[in-house]
Amino acid sequence: MTDDMMTIREMCDAFDVTPRTLRFYESKELLFPERDGQKRLFTRRDRGRLKLILRGKRFGFSLEEIRQLLDLYQMGDQQHTQLLRAYEIAKERLADMESKRDELTQAIGELQTQIDWAGKIIDSNETANKAAE
Repeated sequence: MTDDMMTIREMCDAFDVTPRTLRFYESKELLFPERDGQKRLFTRRDRGRLKLILRGKRFGFSLEEIRQLLDLYQMGDQQHTQLLRAYEIAKERLADMESKRDELTQAIGELQTQIDWAGKIIDSNETANKAAE
């Protein structure tokens, strides 16, 4: 085995994923490991693709969007088309994430207000119960 090739176990250890995850990405035509009998051998290209897949997933890209972006690498235009499409999708995801963050911030504020209110009621009731004793 050369330094350029990694086994499925080495890939799992290097990227903190499961063998099932790697096989799933292979089935979705996102990774293309070489075969040596039943053994999968991942190339430097596969490692680069997996890094992009994991980053895309973390940013909320769908697997189909990731696959399409990876496929655009082959366009022969120094990745201009790929970069342009990734930029467009990233801007959409950022807007979605910011909107969700704003909604979550509002919900957290409302929940904190309710907790504070309930805490005051509980404290008031406990004070009244102690005074009644």
